[in-house]
Amino acid sequence: MKSNKFNLPDSNGFFGEFGGKFVPETLMYALEELENTYNELKDREDFQKEFYSDLSNFVGRPSPLYFAERLSNHYGSGSIWLKREDLNHTGAHKINNTVGQILLAKHMGKKRIIAETGAGQHGVATATVAARLGLECHIYMGAEDVKRQSLNVYRIKLLGAEVHAVDSGTATLKDALNEALRDWVTNVDDTYYIIGSVTGPHPYPMIVRDFNSVVEISKIIKKYKTDYNQLPDAIVACVGGGSNAMGIFYPFIDIPETRLIGVEAGGNGVSTGEHAAPLNDGTPGVLHGARSYLMQDESGQIMDTKSVSAGLDYPGVGPEHSWLKDIGRAEYVAVNDDEALKAFHEVTELEGIMPALETAHAFAYLETLMKELPDTANVVVNVSGRGDKDINTVAKIDGIEF
Repeated sequence: MKSNKFNLPDSNGFFGEFGGKFVPETLMYALEELENTYNELKDREDFQKEFYSDLSNFVGRPSPLYFAERLSNHYGSGSIWLKREDLNHTGAHKINNTVGQILLAKHMGKKRIIAETGAGQHGVATATVAARLGLECHIYMGAEDVKRQSLNVYRIKLLGAEVHAVDSGTATLKDALNEALRDWVTNVDDTYYIIGSVTGPHPYPMIVRDFNSVVEISKIIKKYKTDYNQLPDAIVACVGGGSNAMGIFYPFIDIPETRLIGVEAGGNGVSTGEHAAPLNDGTPGVLHGARSYLMQDESGQIMDTKSVSAGLDYPGVGPEHSWLKDIGRAEYVAVNDDEALKAFHEVTELEGIMPALETAHAFAYLETLMKELPDTANVVVNVSGRGDKDINTVAKIDGIEF
């Protein structure tokens, strides 16, 4: 059990001053219904059995903890371990959450599923579980992301879901989420909204965190205690909305021996203002139903974001990350596009593992981190997804046309 200090959110959905439910009255009943259903089911033996059976037999968990020998040798000190969420069915951590939430939708009798997506992995995962249950599915995606994630768009359509390209705003994840919320307000009675990250109004940040905490953390702790008589010195994960990071951070929050490091998208550099790093260069505000750190101007207007990674191209972040930043429990840094692309190529060539561009941001920070740590240090990188979906983006940057 977590100590009281970390047993959050509170009954109103807040992590300190962050979180809450800032939504139209139309959605309040739906959120209360969802919270009550989750609280009723989450610890029930039959629900747990069904959830973990699906993770094992459909998703292919548990995913391994893998020693990256060549990457470790590349940095010349310490040991780097990879939590292989990229090996899950559909290719990312997103399936953990969609498997859990589709079971909630099933118990609530919802027949229509909607979701937002940036990199497309959450869209694919949502369409996958909806297809498995024969449910109508609609995926909202920014028009810009539809272009750069065309492979995942086609995968979503093959699974029988309808993709709605959103042209408003910057035509990226923020705008897709806006449209998904509008859909939900209009069709709240028969529709279940599977939010893909630890963002949005309560209880979503809590639910998505919990379903993403199935990272066999006990295996990590047991291995380190057995082999090294210590815990990991650091856990590193990329942060957009922050679901993969929150999933692996959460079981370690009250273990101060392990540093928790979230890596945001620095775009063209944080100092340029052309980035997607609200925890490094943002201020608190309300977006998409919750209070968190945002990229906003002095008038509170949301600013445009910039990142080579569609999944990190978002002006906000989950409220629990905002809280962890403010209490100093987690560290949040940023790496720019060029650094992420360099790491994408290095990890692919050194380990034969092609990371998603989102995950490449986490790998890029190793260049700095491994110089800070002693030779005996052990670092876990959460490999949130695989890079097949980003081939077109990387190839275009490298000047290759298919």
